[in-house]
Amino acid sequence: MSGKWKIAAVSIASIVLITVNLYLIEKKESKVERTVFVGNWTKVKKDTITDTIQTKGVIKPVEEYDIYFDTKKNDFNKFLVKEGDAITAGSSLFEYTATELDALKANLEAEKTAAEGEIAGIEEYIGKLRSYQGTVTSEPNAAIDESVEKNLNIDITTSSSDLIKSNIEQEMYKQELEKNRLDEKVKMLDTKLSSIEEQSSAIVTTSEADGVVKNINKNLDNPIISIVSTNMAIEGYFSGEEMKKAEVGMTIKASSSDSKKALKGTIGRIHSYPAEEPSLKKDNRFPFQALIEPEGEETEPLLVGSKVNLTVITNEKAGVPSIPIEAVQYQKHPYIYKLTNKGHVDKHYIKKGLKAEGKQEIIKGPSVGDVILLKPNVAVKNHSYFITPIQFEKVKAGTYKKFTSREKVRYLLLGILEK
Repeated sequence: MSGKWKIAAVSIASIVLITVNLYLIEKKESKVERTVFVGNWTKVKKDTITDTIQTKGVIKPVEEYDIYFDTKKNDFNKFLVKEGDAITAGSSLFEYTATELDALKANLEAEKTAAEGEIAGIEEYIGKLRSYQGTVTSEPNAAIDESVEKNLNIDITTSSSDLIKSNIEQEMYKQELEKNRLDEKVKMLDTKLSSIEEQSSAIVTTSEADGVVKNINKNLDNPIISIVSTNMAIEGYFSGEEMKKAEVGMTIKASSSDSKKALKGTIGRIHSYPAEEPSLKKDNRFPFQALIEPEGEETEPLLVGSKVNLTVITNEKAGVPSIPIEAVQYQKHPYIYKLTNKGHVDKHYIKKGLKAEGKQEIIKGPSVGDVILLKPNVAVKNHSYFITPIQFEKVKAGTYKKFTSREKVRYLLLGILEK
């Protein structure tokens, strides 16, 4: 008989429990109706967000220099280099005979005389500047040479002595640079004249830069020699969409199976016109060149033609509030749900910043450390209560023993009713 009473009591209690739960669930504006089960949440983190372009490229020399030869005015003698030779600035490339050698010599001498005349004029002008500079402090109203006053480009009568001295210093520095340039030109002309005099009838063309001889045209069709630089770069193509984001000066990172170290550098050149004529049938491709930063003398040589995977950093923000992109909801304006310490899910509108790598920067909204709801499975009402699954690995028996009997019953009923 007692067994039947126990069964009846359990049945009645179950019916009451179910009835109460159904009532609470169906009751308008009930706490249960507005309770959200939160299975996934995260915190607003301070993070680095990097927006990139992922593309491919190939290792090529930075520059190519073409050497030309005038067969109408000169007679070719012989090449002095072979294809594949490494050369430096000033290396002899080929030898030829000028059909009008005397005229060439006269032209070089005239050019040298003109350069020396310019140097003499600059030295005289610098002398005038120094002379006037010495009188500025002691004699502010001293007479000034007309050419000096014109080139200083200031009003001598109203300008302070400090300003006048500063302009004189700048003008002298400018003239010294021009004099150095002309001195180098005279040296170069002397070298050519010496070559003409020593070889009498033979003239040697020299390289203007370091590099490697890429091609020699033995038929003397121009260019008869092509030289490529020893510095390497990465060349590739941007799509039309990538062109909207790419800019000269952006940082790049590249990796290649032919190089153990990652390559770093910057975008050096972007062609604004497509590599091929625009067509409705083809997507446009815009050539670009990325310059590689040297890493010292121990840098391993790059193999021309090596394929690389290239990352172009178009935008990067460090130490900014960040959340997963899927946490952002939209209803006219972007917003997220924040989980408060009082057990509510509150809607917060946000101002978005940079979005990349599955992360969204928050310019205005919850702070770093705030807990937010990831994309919910059901619609969420603002200021709803929320419950979360038990994390059994964090449940400790010692904590349970500290509860009073009344607290144990209270939390048990609260869990049953809210679930």
